[in-house]
Amino acid sequence: MISRSLFLALVIFCGTAEAAPSYAYRVEKSCTGVEHCYASVQAALNAAGTETGWVTIKLGAGDFYEKVNITRPKTTLKGEGVGRTRLYFDAVAQTAGKYHRANWGTPGSATLTIDADEVKVEALTVENTFDYLSNDALPDNDPKKIGNSQAAALLLDIHSDRVSIRDAALLGYQDTLFANGARAFIDKSLIAGNVDFIFGNGQLLIQDSELRTRKRGAKMAAGETQSFLLAPSTQLSQAIGIVVYRSRLTRDDGVPDNTIALARPWHPTSHFPDGRYADPNAVGYASFIDCFMDAHIKSQHWDVMAGTARDGTKTAIFRPEDSRFAESGSTGPGARHTDQAIRWKSPLSIQEVRALLFKDWPQP
Repeated sequence: MISRSLFLALVIFCGTAEAAPSYAYRVEKSCTGVEHCYASVQAALNAAGTETGWVTIKLGAGDFYEKVNITRPKTTLKGEGVGRTRLYFDAVAQTAGKYHRANWGTPGSATLTIDADEVKVEALTVENTFDYLSNDALPDNDPKKIGNSQAAALLLDIHSDRVSIRDAALLGYQDTLFANGARAFIDKSLIAGNVDFIFGNGQLLIQDSELRTRKRGAKMAAGETQSFLLAPSTQLSQAIGIVVYRSRLTRDDGVPDNTIALARPWHPTSHFPDGRYADPNAVGYASFIDCFMDAHIKSQHWDVMAGTARDGTKTAIFRPEDSRFAESGSTGPGARHTDQAIRWKSPLSIQEVRALLFKDWPQP
């Protein structure tokens, strides 16, 4: 008969043997007297590259100016709170192609790039500080104006999957969050921007969060549509695109009533055997479930988006009527809307979204 002490020892041993090792590194403004401490996030990530288990990079209080690329799985990036820890950079698409494998400026502009499986980001602000407003205010014929003014805060790149972001702030203007990978979950966070500030073909659930529209720098005509929250490019083969659940759609001071669309359909220009044109299979999925909408949301909730025609001109117009757009349970002054005859009638419930998104991924 096994003794109690031997039994307890075996339990402790087995529990220890089954637990994956975890390693912690720190990033501080001053590393004096701090073990495993580095002056930059990327240096800490590089040091952790040889570890096999979960790695936590703990950021201290302060502002950290750098572009960060997370390419190792099982990584946690954790700050001391959105008001205390900020990761920021000021790259813009016009000149950021050098940071991207295919010389594409928009993803190259991202302050934080996640290109790995099982990554967590918690308790910090990620910001792109490119001066979008000043550039937007310049007339179109001003030689100083940058044409490609996209400036991402976060890129979820093609190898990203099972990414969770909690108690964070993602700040930018145009293209704040580029969902270009597989599954991601954002919880209790702030995402702020203006033009298409959450976009891409990824499977993204945003829950219990705030989507804050920021003002434009350009002078806009009265009643003109100023911005768009989402621009999904979901492939038809994907059952889920961008889902916003139980969240608040708010605005900065200076954003007028009835000027912001919930979404427009992005069909990225792609290469095909018969030419280069807007991808017809990128039929965007955008769903708002049980959200509060302030009065800046247009009564026509959805908008059109131009794309590349087969002749190379930007004359192809993609309509919300032909997209996978839906909302249910909306409240607030922006919930009022006119029917736009969306033909798609099969939006998933939040229970169905969760079942698909968190399959083989325990809800983080």
